[in-house]
Amino acid sequence: MKINGTPYRSIWRDDAGEVKVIDQRWLPHELRIVPLRSRADFAAAIRDMWVRGAPLIGATAAWGMAMEMARDPSDAALESCHAELNATRPTAINLSWALDRMRAALAPLPTVARAEVAARLAEEICNEDVEINRRIGTHGAQIIRDIAARTGRANILTHCNAGWLATVDWGTATSPIYHAHDAGIPVHVFVDETRPRNQGAQLTAWELGSHGISHDLIVDNAGGHLMQRGEVDMVIVGTDRTTAGGDVCNKIGTYLKALAAHANGVPFYVALPSPTIDWRLKDGLRDIPIEERSPEEVTHVQGRDPGGRVVNVRITPETTGARNPAFDVTPAALVTGLLTERGLCPATEAGLAGMFPDRALQ
Repeated sequence: MKINGTPYRSIWRDDAGEVKVIDQRWLPHELRIVPLRSRADFAAAIRDMWVRGAPLIGATAAWGMAMEMARDPSDAALESCHAELNATRPTAINLSWALDRMRAALAPLPTVARAEVAARLAEEICNEDVEINRRIGTHGAQIIRDIAARTGRANILTHCNAGWLATVDWGTATSPIYHAHDAGIPVHVFVDETRPRNQGAQLTAWELGSHGISHDLIVDNAGGHLMQRGEVDMVIVGTDRTTAGGDVCNKIGTYLKALAAHANGVPFYVALPSPTIDWRLKDGLRDIPIEERSPEEVTHVQGRDPGGRVVNVRITPETTGARNPAFDVTPAALVTGLLTERGLCPATEAGLAGMFPDRALQ
């Protein structure tokens, strides 16, 4: 995707061999590009949300292991790097998927061969992510096209940021929107602010505006109201982990949007890249670990002050505590369909197994 006409990915290795990312903590106020040079840098980038979004977390971890192998290709470094990066965030399955894939490829190799293979595989994981998301976009654009043909304009609600900043490129939930817009299909997007970290307000709105897509920012609690009034034609969100039975774990607040959509007969789609499926799990409510993050993300907000500085300010009484579960689980029964790189399927065990028979049997 482009920023001011310049193509970017969210993570890349430059000509000098440095891995760089867009530090998303400062968007939309500042575009900061930072190098990740050490294992500690990669761990901090994932844990402290310089990067976020399940596919990008996985890609970042892959590059973290590749850079560690360039520094120390020993068995001990391979295992300790895997363990340290895997512990940074518990919910997104892409993290362990990418690290396990790297370790499985590298462990049998002599240490002298590991650095080159690791870099090649990390780049492969990134390129695969771009292609997966592109294909999700082409399949999803047809749904948007059909809606616009009936209504004149497809009005879409999305939650959090499942855009190109959450992946290597294209995004998951936004990929169909980008493809539809680029094909000349009239689209308007309602962007949830997405408390507590405001990824919708700070990231999705910035992405859509940069791409010239019509959109309105709404407070999280306005989604149900707009659905009641018939102003939303479809909801599309991303996912950080989806069970083999179709339960979807995504940013906190997704479940409430699914309930509102179900009550008002609004189709609720989940953009699902296949590496985000956890084939080991059947019951999302019971089995998916939910990350609890710092209460400060709830009690404070970030913004730009009148002097132009990006500041963090408290919005609660000093004595008030906070809970900050980062994700919730939407039961499969509330999901209209799972939009994958292979097409649309029901949010059921049979639907996913039929779409990915090669994966479900592993």
